[in-house]
Formats: sequence, structure tokens, C-alpha cells
Amino acid sequence: MEKVELLDGIFKTSQAKGKEYLLYLDADRLLAPCYVAIGKIPKKPNYGGWEAKPISGHSLGHFLSALAAMYVADKDERLNDKLKYAVSELAYLQSLDDEGYVSGFGKDCFNKVFSGEFNVTRFELGDSWVPWYSIHKIFAGLIDAYVLTENEQALVVVKKLSYWAKKGTDNLTEEQFDRMLYCEHGGMCEVMANLYEITKNEDYLDLAKRFYHKETLMPLTENHDQLEGKHANTQIPKVIGASRLYELTKDEKYKNAAKYFWDVVTKSRSYAIGGNSIDEHFGKPNTERLGVTTAETCNTYNMLKLTEHLYAWEHDSEYIDYYENALYNHILASQDPESGMKTYFVSTKPGHFKIYCSPDDSFWCCTGTGMENPGRYIRNIYYREKDNLFVNLFIASKLRLDDKGIVLRQETKFPEEDKTKLVFEEAAEELMTINIRVPYWVNDEAKVVVNGSEEYSKSHNGYIAIERNWKKGDAIDIFMQMNVHVYTSKDDSHKIAFMYGPLVLAGALGKENFPETDILDDHLKLNHYPGIAVPTLVTDRVEECIKPAYGSTLTFETEAIGEPGHKKIKLIPFYNLHHQRYTIYWTSMTAEEYKHAELSKMDFEEIMDKLTIDSVNPNEQQPEIEHGMKCENSNSDYSSEVGKGWREALDGGYFSYEMKVEAANEVNLVVTYYGEDKECFIDGKRYIREFSIYVDGVLIAEELLNASEPRSLFNKFYTIPKELTEGKAKVEVKFVSDKEKIAGRVFEVRIINKN
Repeated sequence: MEKVELLDGIFKTSQAKGKEYLLYLDADRLLAPCYVAIGKIPKKPNYGGWEAKPISGHSLGHFLSALAAMYVADKDERLNDKLKYAVSELAYLQSLDDEGYVSGFGKDCFNKVFSGEFNVTRFELGDSWVPWYSIHKIFAGLIDAYVLTENEQALVVVKKLSYWAKKGTDNLTEEQFDRMLYCEHGGMCEVMANLYEITKNEDYLDLAKRFYHKETLMPLTENHDQLEGKHANTQIPKVIGASRLYELTKDEKYKNAAKYFWDVVTKSRSYAIGGNSIDEHFGKPNTERLGVTTAETCNTYNMLKLTEHLYAWEHDSEYIDYYENALYNHILASQDPESGMKTYFVSTKPGHFKIYCSPDDSFWCCTGTGMENPGRYIRNIYYREKDNLFVNLFIASKLRLDDKGIVLRQETKFPEEDKTKLVFEEAAEELMTINIRVPYWVNDEAKVVVNGSEEYSKSHNGYIAIERNWKKGDAIDIFMQMNVHVYTSKDDSHKIAFMYGPLVLAGALGKENFPETDILDDHLKLNHYPGIAVPTLVTDRVEECIKPAYGSTLTFETEAIGEPGHKKIKLIPFYNLHHQRYTIYWTSMTAEEYKHAELSKMDFEEIMDKLTIDSVNPNEQQPEIEHGMKCENSNSDYSSEVGKGWREALDGGYFSYEMKVEAANEVNLVVTYYGEDKECFIDGKRYIREFSIYVDGVLIAEELLNASEPRSLFNKFYTIPKELTEGKAKVEVKFVSDKEKIAGRVFEVRIINKN
């Protein structure tokens, strides 16, 4: 990374905006939870959002990584000063603990775990919210500080912290350790592997192998796709860890798991923009279910990290094709160019909009990876292996290869123009093969011209290779013709997106019925914000109907094919689209199909979305946490039969959610059940699915599930008496079972306006 410098262009501009946010952030406020965790008074109050919750401290780890990466990319000493200060503060706080622990939350949860007697769910361990996930960010930040900036104090701190982790987990049997890994644990396998590579201490390699999560990774090793229903970003860091174990041990099982996972995620579980997941979870393969809460940005950050490892093993241009797609269309598009704020989800719901974090009161997971992304733009533009240099991305930049005496400048306005130029500012006439990537999207063939006369077009494995002893002043011109092409959804041929070269072109739909602000503390707040009507594209020659807009770079316009109303549609690169409504995916029909479609009739889901005030998807981490879930004797899981998660409570147990209401309106409670659910036997005891539903402690319904709607989900509507919502912004919805009875399964809970 330290050999590459960005030059003027869209990535340099975005990098500078990302740096502004890092300089704005106050290290003392990010360090505050670490003081509180050991009973000390912080120098300044902590930030809000997730930094005011039990996951606090995770943002500090991201901040360390972001500062280190940005310092390498930008060389601004203010960044390194901040980094040194934060590391020194962590060293001081660590010195106050006799075991070397330092984090943004107390270690009581780990003490419970290390005793061997602990509770565990997918997102709770030792009565704490994902503690390994949170502390992993500090491990990673300290390692990045050492590796990227040679901060020796960071290495001292992370070694002490790792000794604490090793000593504590040594108390666990393999069965207990594997049980612990049932809870999300971030990239602990990866950081332990990285620390082994730095120190050569076998203890860290042993611990990395213990953090290899068999439940997820063993099926991948055997080419079995068991990802449906799993929390997506819980899995990706595990696979990155497996990649590091392969690089250190050369054990093929780790490599197989990583390659197979990458294939199934990028080819059967990703959207047009390169992101994946809906409601943070993997759905069924070869589906692209659209919605507001799709394409979690953290996932794509981690998929780019994974892609980097796989490309290093096999220099296949297919990996960079994906990398380029996700980099331009998700990562670059996820940062607001005005405020520098970051997205959590990127909506694929037609007509919706992006939601960005606030500077002081969000600190979502994607705020953290969003801090890191701009400093990482310099990665993978080039890749070097001995005398081979691979030019992978067409980004204005400068590369220094000191041992070859080469300074190479890439001059380009790509993607505003479909060419780039490599100029040898310095060269000592050393032998070097320049391998120029030929992207999948090139129309016709790429053409490479050396010094204005020698032409090359033949490629091998996705690269045009030119070998010679390069001298100062040599120049390589690269021409890659781009065209508009159609991306077709995996599960619906009528659902399409437009691309120009590697760029997703989104429909710019303006600010009709737009919220007061799209920079928010709560990323879920506008999930059910009223939508707008999005035109259907009616034509049987869709690609031919799009032309460049006169006088505007990278702006396109369709013919009048938007119906109803014969509308022309404006299309721009998705990374340029902010603070307005948009559509990535369009419904495309022929004139005959459109004639027979009931376009004026909204389907049930659209009607429900318009009426919905609040909703919860059981078994999903964020919706349940954000809705203050409480439970006793309750469990949850995912049903592949219906493609949704569920929750139930049994034998006198319960579960409840805090849900928004509108005091001025009459509202209904809508609960989704599965029509096959009925009485069952557990350990030989008969359980009836009969339960009570309460709102703020008042019984509003009693329910019995007895296989009334075979093989389908169905909704039940319950009236909430107006006196229970008057003067309130929220109510508690509670599902209660009696002894030897079960409440649920419940697949979704909504509060909707009655009319």
C-alpha cells in the first residue's frame, strides 16, 4: 500500500472526504467506554448510538485501522498523531488491569465464558452482546497500527491482550469452545493468524485454529451451501480467517472453504451493485429479493478483503471484475460526498433512498468499516509478483517500485472516458512484465498501444502481457470500449438493471415525498417511509432505448418508455446518486405483457408497506435489539421452507417487543404465522400452540395454531384498543405461553394504521 498514491479523480476526492471525518472524530470520546469499563472517569463523554450500547468500543478499533490505512495513503501526520495518542491511551488503560485486558466494555462476560458455564445465542454470549465481535475490532486496529505504521507500542498492547485471550480460552474444552463460537465472534481467527505471522508464536496459530468455526466452514470445505438463513456478515470474517490459515499452513481445506464461499456469494447471492443479504441474512440461492434493508455495507467491505486473498493465490481477472463492481457501485456509493457520512444498508427497493449515519450518534458497524474504506482505495489497483506487475484497476495513481527504479503514473479520467495511460516517469531499464487486465465488460476487445506504435490485443487469463526492459518516458495507452448492457435478476427476467462498463446506472427520481433529512442516528427509522410510484419500462428493445444525454458526462436517458405516462428516465452512475430517490432495478415488459398486467392494482405487500408504522422480523439481530426484545424460555431460528426467521416461547415463557404507534390513529397488530404449525411433542411431552397476546400488559387476544393454512404463511389482524395507544409513541407487544404450551411460531410482527 505504501507504494501507491492516488492522483486527482473520484477516488482521491472520496478519500479526502473520508479523511475529514477521521480528523473530526475525537479520540477521547471513542476511548471513553474503555475508561468506564474499568471504573475510571473518562476524559470526555462517549459518543451516542452504538457507542452508548453494550457493543461500545468497536468503533475505536475501526478508528485505529482507518487512521493507519489513511496515514499510509495520505501521509498526513495529524492522522499518525491521533493514532499514536489512541494507542498510548490503550496502553495506559491496559496497565491498570492485572490480566492485560482492555476494551470498551467490562470483562465480566468473558469471565463467565472462561468458567465454562455460560449462556450463548447467535448474538449474546455470557450475558453480553457479541463480545468477541466487539473486542476483535480493537485487536485488528492494534495490528493494523503496527503493520501499517510500525507502531511498536500497538504490538505490545495487542500481545498482552492476546495473552489474556489465550489464557482464558485455555480453560475451555473443545466442546465448550465450539459452543462459544455459536455467537458472532467477528474476525478472531484472522487476527490470531495475523499475530502469529508477526511474532511466530505458535500459541497464536493454535488459537486461530480453535477460532475456526466448524459449523459454518466444514460444509463449505465439502462444497455444501448451507448459508440460507445465516447472518451474512457473521460468516464472511470466518472465511477470511480460513484464508489466512491456508496462507500460513497450506492446508487445502481452508482454501477450498474460502473459494467455494466466494463463488456462491458472488454468483448466486449478490445484487447488481456487488452487495449481498437482505435484513442482514443470506436468502435462498439465485434469488434477488428487493427491499429497503438490503446490501449491508460491512458485508461488501469484508467481501473485498476476502477477494484480495483469493486473487493473491490465483491471479484470475474474474476476482477483480467482482472487486471493481463492488468498489464502484457499493463502497464508493456508500459515502455521502457532501457530509462524508456512511450507509448501513443500501436499499434496492424501487423508489427508495439512501440513509446515512450521523457524525456523533450512530456508530453502526457500517460506520466503522465506512471509516476504513476511503483509506483502502489504494489497494489492488496494482499487484506485484516478482517481475510481474498486474494493472487491475483504472484509477488515477502513482506507483513506486524502488528495487526496479520504476515510478509509474496512471493518467486517466476513467470511467468518464474509456481509456487510461501508463507513463514511466522513472525506469532503470530493468526487465518487467506489465499485465493489463481486460475486464468482462469491454465491448469488442481491449487495445494496448506501447509508445504510440506497437499494438497488443491478445489476452491470456484476462490479461494482456507486455514484457520488456522499460525505460524512462515509455508510455502504454489502453483503450477499453464501454457500452450500456442489461443486468438481469437471477430470479425474475422482468427485473433488470442497467450498466455502463462496470458502472450500475440508477434512475434519478428526484425528491418527491422526500424525508426532511436522510442523515439519521437510527438507520431503521425510515424503513416504512411512504414510497412513490416507479415507472415500468415498456419496450421489447430495452438496450437500444438508452442514449447518452447531450452535454452531460456519464448521464443517460431512455426514450419515452416509462409507463404510465410515456416518461423518459434519467440514468446516472449509482455512486453519483445521493439525497434523492432512485431505482436500481426496473420492471421491464413488452407492450403485450404490459397490456395484460394489472398495473393499477397494488399487491398485498405494497398495501401493507404503505400502512405499516413499525415491524419486527424475529430471529434477526438488529430488528430484535432495536425493538428492545425481552424474552424468557424463548428460542428462534430460520425456516428454509418459507424463507423467514421465527421466534417462539414455551412452557410459561414469553417474548416481547417495543413497537412504535401513532397516538392520533387507530392501529392494528398484524402477526404472521405458518399454516402448518400445530401441537408437537418435546421430550415426550405434548405441547399445544395456544398463547396470549398483550399490549402494554393488557390482554388483546388469545390464539391457537392448529394447521389451519397448509404450507403457507398467513397474517392475523388484531385490533389494539385506542386507549392503549393514546399519548404514546411506543407500546410493548408481548406473546405469552402457559405451562405445557407454546407461543408461536411468530414470523413477523407489524403495527399498521387501521385505515
